[in-house]
Amino acid sequence: MKPPHTAPRTAPRTARRNGALTRVTRDARPFLRARTGTVLRLAGWSLLEFVQTFLGGFGVARALDHGFLAGRPLTGLLWLAVAAVAVLPAQLATRGVFGRLADLVEPLRDGLVRRAVSRALSGALAHPAGTTARSLSQVTHQSEIARDGWAGLVLTLRSFVFTVAGAVAGLLALEPRLLLIVLPPLILGAALFLATLLPMAARQRDYLTADEAYAAHAGKAAADLRDIAAAGAADRTVAESRDLAVDQVRAARSLARWSGVRVVALAVCGRFPPLLLLLGAPWLLRNGLTPGALVGALTYLTQALAPAVQALMTMLSTVGGRLLVVLDRFTDAPPPPAEDKAGDKTEDETEDETEDKTGAKADDPRPLPDGRAPVAELRAVTFAYGPAAHPVLDRLSLSVAPGEHLAVVGPSGSGKSTLAAVLAGVEAPIGGAVLWHGRPVRGADATSVRVLLPQYAYVFTGSLRDNLRYLRPDASDRSIAAMVDALGLDPLLSRLGSLDAALEPDRLSQGERQLVALGRAYLAARPLTILDEATSRLDPAAETRAERAFAALPGALVVVAHRLSSARRADRILVMDGPRTRCGTSAELLRTSALYRDLAGLWEPDEEPRRKNGEPDEEPGRDNGEPDEEPGRKNGEPDEEPGRKSGEPDSRLHGSGVISTPPPSPV
Repeated sequence: MKPPHTAPRTAPRTARRNGALTRVTRDARPFLRARTGTVLRLAGWSLLEFVQTFLGGFGVARALDHGFLAGRPLTGLLWLAVAAVAVLPAQLATRGVFGRLADLVEPLRDGLVRRAVSRALSGALAHPAGTTARSLSQVTHQSEIARDGWAGLVLTLRSFVFTVAGAVAGLLALEPRLLLIVLPPLILGAALFLATLLPMAARQRDYLTADEAYAAHAGKAAADLRDIAAAGAADRTVAESRDLAVDQVRAARSLARWSGVRVVALAVCGRFPPLLLLLGAPWLLRNGLTPGALVGALTYLTQALAPAVQALMTMLSTVGGRLLVVLDRFTDAPPPPAEDKAGDKTEDETEDETEDKTGAKADDPRPLPDGRAPVAELRAVTFAYGPAAHPVLDRLSLSVAPGEHLAVVGPSGSGKSTLAAVLAGVEAPIGGAVLWHGRPVRGADATSVRVLLPQYAYVFTGSLRDNLRYLRPDASDRSIAAMVDALGLDPLLSRLGSLDAALEPDRLSQGERQLVALGRAYLAARPLTILDEATSRLDPAAETRAERAFAALPGALVVVAHRLSSARRADRILVMDGPRTRCGTSAELLRTSALYRDLAGLWEPDEEPRRKNGEPDEEPGRDNGEPDEEPGRKNGEPDEEPGRKSGEPDSRLHGSGVISTPPPSPV
C-alpha cells in the first residue's frame, strides 16, 4: 500500500465540499425570500397536521383519565372519536399542501433550466471548440433530480416541523415534566445526526469518486490488455489498480464508520425517548402523573415523533446529499483544481519469485558461436488455443541473437502473431520453454527485455511528449530529436506544432498512430523489439526507414512482415505455415521453400514497380546497366530458360508462374 499520495488530497476536497454548501446556501436564500408568501401558505395548510398530532395523544390521555378509568366509557369513546376525526382535516389539507408545493418546486426547476441553457449558450459563444454535453444532462436529467429531491425534502421537513411541534405541545399540555425525559435524547440524537451530515456527504463523494475511477481504469485496462502486455506495462497497470482499489476500500470503510454513527443517532432519537419514559414511569406516577398522560406521551413518541424523525433523517441522508451535489453543479463554481499526481506514487519493486509460466526449468544458457547467449530462444515450444485444438506452434525451436534482424512471413492464420506473443512472453506455451538471455521468461523481466508492438497502435490522450516517453519517462529532448529524425516523425511533429501539443487519438490516422508507437519503442531501445505488423499502415518508404532505424539499434529485431521488401531486409527469414516452419536467408528459401516462392511470387508485383515498357526498375544501389542477378544464376547467364519464349514467366521462382494481380493480403 502507498498511503503517502493520499494526504495532499484531503484539504482541497474538504474545501470544495464546504464551498459547495456555501454556494448552494447563497443561491437558496434569495430564492426563498422571493417566495415568502408561498412558504407561509404552505405552513398554513400544515397547521392541520399540527392539530392532528396534538389531538392524537391528547385524546388518548383524556379518554383514559376522564373516560374509561373514571368509569365513563361514553366520554372515553367521545375523546377517541375526536382523535380519529382530527385525521380527516389533515387528509383534506393534502391537496392544499401539494398545490403550494408546486409553487415552490416548479420555479426551482425552471430557474435551473434557464441557468443551464444560458451557461451553455455563453460558453458556446466564448469557446466554440469546447462545447460539451454537460448542459444537455443538466436540462433533461439533473434538473429533474433537483426538482424531485427538493419536493421530497420540503414535504418531509414540513411534516417533521409541525409533527414535532404538535407532539411537544401535547406533552406540555399533559405534563411539562415529561419534556425533561423526552427532549434530551431527541436533542442529543438530532445534534449527533446533524454532525454526520457533512462528513457523510464527503465520504459518499469520496466513495463514488473512487468507484468511478476504479471502474474507468478497469474498463480501459480490459480494452487495452494486449497493448499493456505488448508494452510491458503490466506491473505499472497493476500498481495503478492497487492504488485505486486501496482508495476505494479506504473510502468504503470511512463511509461505513460514519454510517454506524448515523445508526446510533437514529437509535438515540427514535428508541431512547420511549425507553427512558418507561424507565421513569414509576417516578412520574408517584409524583402525580396520571396513567392516561403516560399512555398519551407514549402515543406521541411512538406514533408521531419516532416516524417523523426517522423520515427526516432518512431523507437527509439519501436525497439531501444528492440534492446538494446536483444543485452545486448549477452554481457558478470554479472548476476544482487539477490534482498533481506527479510523485504521488512510490515504486513497489518487490516481486515474489514464482515458477516460470512456461513450466520450463532454468536450464543453463546455450551460448552462440561467439559465446553470447541468445536474446530470445524457443526450445521445442508447442502452443494451442485449447486442449483439443490443433497446435499453432508444434515443437518449434528458434533462437534470436543480439543485433539480429529476423523476419517472420506466412499466410494469414499461419501463427505469426501467436509466435510474436509467445516470444514476447504474452502467451504461455503448453510445452517447451521460452528463454530470455538464457533464462526462463518472467513477467518481472518483461519491461527490461522486450517491447512488443501490435498492428493496432496504442495512443492515449495527452501530449506527444508523454506518448513518446511512455516506456522511458527520462528520455531527453536530444534523444527524442534523434528518434524523430531516424523514424521520420517530422511531418507529424510539424502538424502538431510541438512535442507538448495535445494529442487526440481520434484525429490521428492509423499510420500516424503506428509512427507514435514506433517512436515510443525506439526510445525504449530494449534488447528485443518485436514488430507484429506494426508498420502495416505505413507506405513502403516509411516502413523501410523505420525498420532500418530499428535494425541500427544494438538490440535484436523481429518483424512480422507483410511486404517482401521487409523480409528481404532481414538477416534471416522464418517461413510459417502452421506447425510447419522453415528458416533461412531469402536466397536459401527461394531454393528450399515452395511456400516462400509462392509468397515471393504474390508479393513481387507490389514490391517492384514496373517501367512503362513492363521491365522492373533497378534496385537501389545498383548502377544502371548492371545485370539483374537472381539467386543461383551466374553473371552472363541468359535471362530466360532454354526453350522458353520471350515474355513467359520464370517458373523457377514462381511455382505456378502466375504473377498477375495478387490477392489483397497474402500474409
